Amino acid sequence: MDWGVETLWLWVLKDRTWQPGGLAIALKNLLLSGKMASNVEAPERWYLALLGFAEHFRTSSPPKIRLCVHCLQAVFQFKPPQRIEARTHLQLGSVLYHHTKNSELARSHLEKAWFISQQVPQFEDVKFEAASILSELFCQQNLVDSAKPLLRKAIQISQQTPYWHCRLLFQLAQLHTLEKDLVSACDLLGVGAEYARVVGSEYTRALFLLSKGMLLLMERKLGEVHPLLTLCGTIVENWQGNPIQKESLRVFFLVLQVTHYLDAGQVKSVKPCLKQLQQCIQTISTLHDDEILPSNPADLFHWLPKEHMCVLVYLVTVMHSMQAGYLEKAQKYTDKALMQLEKLKMLDCSPILSTFQVILLEHIIMCRLVTGHKATALQEISQVCQLCQQSPRLFTNHAAQLHTLLGLYCISVNCMDNAEAQFTTALRLTTHQELWTYIVTNLASVYIREGNRHQELYSLLERINPDHNFPVSSHCLRAAAFYIRGLLSFFQGRYNEAKRFLRETLKMSNAEDLNRLTACSLVLLGHIFYVLGNHRESNNMVVPAMQLASKIPDMSVQLWSSALLKDLNKALGNTMDAHEAAQMHQNFSQQLLQDHIAACSLPEHNLISWTDGPPPVQIQAQNGPTTSLASLL
Repeated sequence: MDWGVETLWLWVLKDRTWQPGGLAIALKNLLLSGKMASNVEAPERWYLALLGFAEHFRTSSPPKIRLCVHCLQAVFQFKPPQRIEARTHLQLGSVLYHHTKNSELARSHLEKAWFISQQVPQFEDVKFEAASILSELFCQQNLVDSAKPLLRKAIQISQQTPYWHCRLLFQLAQLHTLEKDLVSACDLLGVGAEYARVVGSEYTRALFLLSKGMLLLMERKLGEVHPLLTLCGTIVENWQGNPIQKESLRVFFLVLQVTHYLDAGQVKSVKPCLKQLQQCIQTISTLHDDEILPSNPADLFHWLPKEHMCVLVYLVTVMHSMQAGYLEKAQKYTDKALMQLEKLKMLDCSPILSTFQVILLEHIIMCRLVTGHKATALQEISQVCQLCQQSPRLFTNHAAQLHTLLGLYCISVNCMDNAEAQFTTALRLTTHQELWTYIVTNLASVYIREGNRHQELYSLLERINPDHNFPVSSHCLRAAAFYIRGLLSFFQGRYNEAKRFLRETLKMSNAEDLNRLTACSLVLLGHIFYVLGNHRESNNMVVPAMQLASKIPDMSVQLWSSALLKDLNKALGNTMDAHEAAQMHQNFSQQLLQDHIAACSLPEHNLISWTDGPPPVQIQAQNGPTTSLASLL
């Protein structure tokens, strides 16, 4: 299943210079300046003392932020010159912004730093750092309309300062991206790429172009993506510089290629790129970052920390394994990624880590539902709810996926009315075309099972017609649409038509190694041949379906296949084989029944009734399962 590139990409361009602990850097610089030539005025001793005390309190364990702030505020008692006044306002604003909830006071200091620094010549670091942090604070306060003009002005006056000009362009582009204004973001990234070329920074030019390529993928402008990625590939291969920076560019480039293939449902075609990506991250893990600063100030960026890149590669590997039907492999890499995330989140509160965690959970939940572990899947859905409660933006980006997962869970426990409600809610919340198509496909399966929703069903099928104007380019989703048509024709007794649709599904799924669709199509074809009395041909379909379902493993297809094998062998007079198949069917039925009861008995089962607003904070327990088990037995 494709969740869409936009869910994955909250890109995190980090700079290598200023940190919130800039007090230490400022103190070091001032101490050095006291040893410079006599024509440079040495800083006042009182200022050095106060700055030293402030840094001591800030870096204490635990930090003593109140005392740090008092020391910095004391600077103003001495009526310092403008340079010291502006820098102190910046330091106060930064400390208050990063370490307290007093956003209004932080804003006041940052605004003063921005205003005063513009009157001081050659004071770029303070001036543009103030603009950058102040715009972040505005966004935090939902004052985006105040952040944009501030950043535009800072960009306008920073053209002679390559590092800051690039950093502010990235920041404004990210702001437009978070607002879903991808056109404006792409324009800014294009400006940044050209500026980086002019100032001789091919590395940062590649970062701008790769970021633009990422947004073009989100917009589905594939005609523009292909030449851009080709150009990026050439730049990355030709650039000679810091090995870690070079490899991180390659990871960025390959991640875009892999997600592009997965977005198109091309699970087999993506394998060479995915292998290159996995080799690339292994190379990075062996390199030591010596933190040698580049000679070109425009190169002072990196895309993601090594540890974050490692999790990201695990994530795209899980996405591939899920689509291909290698569910045990998906489980293995999910466990590794989640373990790594837990370690990282102890030291790093970056929002992208929570995004990675949610996407990993979304994929492993789908795996659990296929492998017959509904109770575990439900608990993990609840975990996603909890993560989304902590971040309104995370919930906004993942609400549709969350309701889709609940819809899939409802199907697995035969709560079809709730499944319909969940899918309908998800459709209302998504603007992503691939996710919309996936939801419609599953909603159509609900209507087919209910058997009495003909008008709604035909309306949906018209919108996902695989033979005519299919809404997305995804190979996987188009193959699934053929399967849904085949399933409907089977239930309607139009067996020849069903065979045509299912053979088309088989042809497409075999072309891209879509194992689950292959298994589902084979067992349904086997059922059709059994109904038609062609037992030999039915056996030729059901046996490989069972083998493939066992390899995935897909519990529902195993249950279906074992039931057919029991009846087939009975009809063919193979008593021993029929008994063995009956025993397998009994075992699968018992496993599914026990898991069904366990899932429906959990308090989280009540999530199936949630269709509006944010996730419920508390989930009340219920007496026990209320759903029918007939579909399982």
